[in-house]
Amino acid sequence: MAENRASANEEPHGGGKPAPAPHPASAGEPSPEAPAPGAVPPPYPEGTPCWLDAQLPDLEGGKRFYGELFGWSFQEGEAGSVWAVLDGRPVAQLGRKADGRLPTVWTVYFATPDIQALGRRITAAGGQLVVAPHPVAELGRSGLAADPEGAVFGLWQARRHPGFGIRHEPGTFVWAELYARDTTGANTFYGGLFHHALFAPGADPDFGRAEVTDVFPAEMPPHILAHFRVAGLDEALDAVQRLGGRVQAPPFEASYGRVAVVTDNQGASFALLER
Repeated sequence: MAENRASANEEPHGGGKPAPAPHPASAGEPSPEAPAPGAVPPPYPEGTPCWLDAQLPDLEGGKRFYGELFGWSFQEGEAGSVWAVLDGRPVAQLGRKADGRLPTVWTVYFATPDIQALGRRITAAGGQLVVAPHPVAELGRSGLAADPEGAVFGLWQARRHPGFGIRHEPGTFVWAELYARDTTGANTFYGGLFHHALFAPGADPDFGRAEVTDVFPAEMPPHILAHFRVAGLDEALDAVQRLGGRVQAPPFEASYGRVAVVTDNQGASFALLER
């Protein structure tokens, strides 16, 4: 929904859910179903990862890669982008990177009912707005932010597009992992923004964090890594390499499943998760 301005090529080896924040608040998280024809499903609760996009140099090459890897089909979107669709429901967006100096990345967007207010809370907590909130046709309002360590994430205030039409299934988004050097600070920052989604009694968030330690390359900045669920991790890794991608981190066991980190055929990093 917006271009990302920061990223990393990472080789993580583990991760986990955030530690509890000091002031939990109660909230539920619905699992949206396919809407009735012409209906607009309700938006996701604030702090829920609700959408993904990738900015790619070769959009047609991206369609071939992800279409074969995940079984996606594609529909025309806004401003020359395409929507990835699985079982008739939207799962992600691919766009053409307008500036070759920008990184080739996947961006995770978090839902909010008030993007302006969330932007103010982000800056008050020590983050920054990378791209100011702006309308995206009749679909909603989008923006990009960075946390105090520089990890970039998207903001989405839904109007006609609430976000994922399907998630947690093979070929769709299932998890976002923050790699941070200061995990205590990260818990404070994101916990302050998204209490309900992360720390409510009974909450089951799709967002965790892992510490960037000395085993990682020194030049790797903090970042959020999108995970896609697969039915068979080994088979998916074979497909990635056959399609021109590469394996950055071979399979490892994390608290949220069996994971491998890969890049696509244009260098965008993401993770595959089997659970």
